[in-house]
Amino acid sequence: MAPQNKAGIILKAKNAIHTAKEYWSVPAKGNYIPYKEVASLSGAGFGVYWTTLLASTIGLDASNFLVGASIGLRPMDLQVMLIVANLVGIPIGIFRSWYYDNHNIKGGKFLPFIRKTGLPIVLITTAFVWLPYENMEYITKAVVVWFMYMLLNIFLCFYNESYTYFQQIITPNAQERATVMSISQVIYSLAPTITGFAVPFIAGITWGLNNIWTYRVIYPIFTVIGLLIGTIFFRKVKERLILPKKKPEAVRMLDAIREVAKNKYYWIIQAAAWVVFLESGYGVVLGWSFVYGNGGEYQEMLGVANTVIGNAALWSMLLAPLAIKVMGKRNLLITANSVNVVILLILYFTYKNIILVCVLWYINNFINTFWNIVQHQISADMRDYHQWKTGVRVDGLFGPLGMIGTVIGFFTGMVYPAIYEKMGLLEDYNVLYDDTIRNNLFEVLILCSALGALLNLIPFCFYDLTENKHKAYVDVLKIRAMFENYSLGALDDGELTEAMEIIHQAKALYGKEKLSVDKKADKASKKEIKETNLAIERAAIIMDDLNKFTTEAGRARLAQAYEDYSKGLVYFYDNAKADMDAARKLPKKTASEKEIRSDTIKNIRTKKESAALIRKYGMDNIVAPDETVKEEITNREAHNFIESIKIKRELNAWLKTESIYKRVIKPYTDAQNLITQANNYTHYDELEELYAASSAE
Repeated sequence: MAPQNKAGIILKAKNAIHTAKEYWSVPAKGNYIPYKEVASLSGAGFGVYWTTLLASTIGLDASNFLVGASIGLRPMDLQVMLIVANLVGIPIGIFRSWYYDNHNIKGGKFLPFIRKTGLPIVLITTAFVWLPYENMEYITKAVVVWFMYMLLNIFLCFYNESYTYFQQIITPNAQERATVMSISQVIYSLAPTITGFAVPFIAGITWGLNNIWTYRVIYPIFTVIGLLIGTIFFRKVKERLILPKKKPEAVRMLDAIREVAKNKYYWIIQAAAWVVFLESGYGVVLGWSFVYGNGGEYQEMLGVANTVIGNAALWSMLLAPLAIKVMGKRNLLITANSVNVVILLILYFTYKNIILVCVLWYINNFINTFWNIVQHQISADMRDYHQWKTGVRVDGLFGPLGMIGTVIGFFTGMVYPAIYEKMGLLEDYNVLYDDTIRNNLFEVLILCSALGALLNLIPFCFYDLTENKHKAYVDVLKIRAMFENYSLGALDDGELTEAMEIIHQAKALYGKEKLSVDKKADKASKKEIKETNLAIERAAIIMDDLNKFTTEAGRARLAQAYEDYSKGLVYFYDNAKADMDAARKLPKKTASEKEIRSDTIKNIRTKKESAALIRKYGMDNIVAPDETVKEEITNREAHNFIESIKIKRELNAWLKTESIYKRVIKPYTDAQNLITQANNYTHYDELEELYAASSAE
């Protein structure tokens, strides 16, 4: 090695150590998370994955070695059991989604669920594998497996969803979130890497992957270790949401669903999820090739293959932040799925060669890891967009609308079990030792998966929430929070400084033309120009929000607000239908005309609903519910799950009454909120003075 290269490496190592020390307890400027918390998050993630990895593999499908090959349940029976489980799970899922946004448990929005549900998962999974299935009749086995699966998933869904949502609110900075998640995933990916090697290895030297005794040894050990690790590290991480410092209002489920349904990015993500089932069919090829191919003589080598293939994810995790920064989430998703289609088509012609299968699986794992990382990122971005668009922060209540996918899954989930049984796979999984049956099945599964990968990428062609747009939306949220917290007397210097710096930069760049890039310029200059152009784009979004009450459409919207406000809380808009007909005839040639027409239609739509509710319940029955009752319920602490249910029922009854009242007075409250925000924005000069004074100190 040349001396200068060696010196350069040493210098980089020293700089890395210095940076780690400097930002170990305090985050770098513009970031939110110190390195110490990144380390804790990584350890916590390792614990989560170690706890849930094996528990999550208890699935009601034929590809599952435990319930399929080991316990011996037929593919179509498993699918019917899954449908019944999903039907029962719908109200449970709806409650879970509602509870995330409305609970009053101390410790955060999602962290309490992670801390409380780990132990039940360990206990249930241990009981699951130790039940005496070998002494049960077929129907008894099916019923017991179904019941244990349902019981496990009550806690497992809380645990997994809470961890997923938690990752999305560790920081409001999208690029920092990508970097932090990438680093933490490198650490906690060791969990599936270790189990991917250990489980097949232990199975190979004991009873095999298709024998229940293997799982009776493995499950208790792994889940307990994971629980202990997770419990230790989750005490050292925290959540971060950009919200004004007032107590969040309880959100009624149906009201949240009405708003969520208007989020276009939510539907794009859901559309992709509805077809992802088809892409998953090829997943059995690797495992079944080792366990059943060549008479099962290479079964113990599956652990080695899993370990090597799992290594591919490491490089994806390391490259993910850079890939997202260079390509953007949308382009990365589309590219990953496109490559996956090609890989699956190659697999169709090479699946009989187990070496080539492993090579293709390695590439596939490398590509799919990008997809797994990005899907969490776009889900977080979509929620921030929703908060910017509606002014309401919703996380868990995106879930109930997703039940549409569950219903769709009742039908799509029948596809692969029907294929399995049509091609000879029933309760006796030993037929997979037959090369003809296994190979014919593989070919059909691979082709279906290739089609699924193609369908999965199509919705993201319509996804246009760029990283720069998202950053601008988050900046606007910070500015709005600054104004509101100032009006509440709860503004701190850090918030003031951050928001005012965003405004000053936006003012300086607003209305400027983007800079052209000189091809002869050096790399640093090109990067600076690119960053400036991105800042110009953000400036337009930020200043449009700050100036929204001075435009023609903004003035019209504010004038309408004052008119609606003057009519009082409860007003019967009996002419709303005629007003809507008139609104639809408004001109829409210019951008301003389109905005005025859209605002008018939206305003009248709330008046139509208000009038309909007054007709239904009667003007005399529209009374504001007692706020002291709500305050008593929401301030009541839940010490256990039963108390949480009781509080939920009482609060839900109150919220239903409140919802009717709020929808009746919505034209008034919308007007009031708009007027309040407009008045908040008039305090800008005062905030400038405060900022100048704090900067001078």
